[in-house]
Amino acid sequence: MSQESYDPVNRPEHYASQKIEPIDFIESAGLSYHLGNTVKYISRHGRKIASEKLQDLKKAQWYLNRAIKVLEEQEQSK
Repeated sequence: MSQESYDPVNRPEHYASQKIEPIDFIESAGLSYHLGNTVKYISRHGRKIASEKLQDLKKAQWYLNRAIKVLEEQEQSK
């Protein structure tokens, strides 16, 4: 990938190869902070630092678990 196709702030290399950037999908879907981060970490797993594939998926899982916890707490308070 050439340096012209990405920049580290506006179009990081680990997202530049994707047809849809995660932030665009997250915003268009109206996802919460927790779900947005889940999408972010899944979409970049192994792209930012190849040796951290498992770590990215564990981060996604952590945010998904938080989203589930928030939803469960909301349901319990009804």
